Amino acid sequence: MRKIVYDIETRNVFSDVGKGDPALLDIAVVAIHDSETDSYSSYFEEDLPKLWPILERADMLIGFNSDHFDLPLLNKYYPGDLSKIKSLDILKEIKKSYGRRMKLDQLAEGTLGKKKSGHGLHALQWWRRGEKEKVRKYCIDDVRLTKELYDYAIQNNKLIFKEGNEIFEIKLDCSEWETPQENKLTFTLPF
Repeated sequence: MRKIVYDIETRNVFSDVGKGDPALLDIAVVAIHDSETDSYSSYFEEDLPKLWPILERADMLIGFNSDHFDLPLLNKYYPGDLSKIKSLDILKEIKKSYGRRMKLDQLAEGTLGKKKSGHGLHALQWWRRGEKEKVRKYCIDDVRLTKELYDYAIQNNKLIFKEGNEIFEIKLDCSEWETPQENKLTFTLPF
């Protein structure tokens, strides 16, 4: 099963566009981990045509808050419909199991003993100062954390988060996460 873990950093924020619609934002960079090659890569907006063939051959897209944020934004640029590919949003699974949302940083610290390398608003500031490499590295770091959380959840059927000095477990049913869809291709690009 070819899994693509992904994350997006944007060039702007909701207050810049006047609405909370991710599709109104502009992509700065998309970072991915491709399970087929076990490698990380990134794509600035002008490089997105190189990303499409990779996504079209994926069996599953994995992200954090991706169904609500990343997928609608990425679909704005894609000439087809990426929602036809199986998607797993870790945050959505947590909310379904635990009843509320939480930050990637809380889960990374509790589950992996790691912290995020920055914050999304830092990435926006870096982008506006022309520090594209910093943004790219930050986005890849978030993909790395998301992949490690996914791998941990698959192996342990749980994730752990810290709140203050307390540690909590979130039980997850991961039994269906890697069940392939019948349709693996999007068939949405006009070939």
